[in-house]
Amino acid sequence: MNPEPLAGEFAVLTRSLLTAANIADVLGHVAAAAERLVPGVDVVSVSLRDQDATLYTPVGSTPLADELDRLQNQFQEGPCFDAARPDGPASAVSTDLARDADWPKFGPACGDLGLTSVLSTALLPDPGDLVRTRGALNVYSRGQLGEGAENILLLLATHAALALAHTRAVSREELQRTQLQQAIESRDVIGQAKGILMARRGLSADEAFAVLRRTSQDLNTKLAELAHTLATRHTELDLPDTSP
Repeated sequence: MNPEPLAGEFAVLTRSLLTAANIADVLGHVAAAAERLVPGVDVVSVSLRDQDATLYTPVGSTPLADELDRLQNQFQEGPCFDAARPDGPASAVSTDLARDADWPKFGPACGDLGLTSVLSTALLPDPGDLVRTRGALNVYSRGQLGEGAENILLLLATHAALALAHTRAVSREELQRTQLQQAIESRDVIGQAKGILMARRGLSADEAFAVLRRTSQDLNTKLAELAHTLATRHTELDLPDTSP
C-alpha cells in the first residue's frame, strides 16, 4: 500500500480509537484495520493472556481465530502464546508454519487448517497495570503476508496500546469520581445522623460520632450504612446507649 493512503487509514483509525467507548471497541477497531491494511491476511485475531497463562480471543475475524487460540492453549505453544508472554519476545513470525521448529505441534496443526504464515505482535500493558495483562495482535495467511506487514502491524499494535491506556485512564477517572461522590454522600449522611443524635441526646458532635462508631462496631455494620439507616428512619428507631 502506498504511504499516502496508509497515512489516511491511520488518521481514520486514530479518530475511531479516540472515540472508542471501551476496550472491546478499541480491539474491534484495530482488528478491522489489520484486516484492511495488512497485505495477504486471511485471519485476524486479538489474543489476551489471563493470569493463569490461558489465551482467549475477544476479537477474531472468523471462527478460525478462536480455534487457533484453543490449539495454542492445548499445546502450550504458538506465536500468540509467545508474543503475549510477559517475558516473551513481543513478536513472533513464521513463513512456513507446518515446518516451523519453534512450534512442533501447533505449526503442523495450522498446516492442516490451510494456514502457511503468521505474524504476532504484543499489545503491551499499561505500566500501572499490576496484573500485567498482555495480549497480541495476530495475522495469519494461507499464502504469504505482503511486504510491509510487520511495520503495519507494529503501528497498529502501538495505536492499540495507546488507546487501551487511554481507555483504562478514563475508567480510572470515572472510578475515582464515583468513589469521591460516594465519600461526599457518606460524609453528608454521617453528618445528618450526628445531628439527630445531638438533638435527641444533647451530645456534642464528637460524642455523637463516637456513638455511631461504637454502634457500627457492635453491630458489624459499616458506619455509612448505619448513619443512612438512622437518618432515613430516625422516627422509627434509636441507637442503643453506648455511653461508658
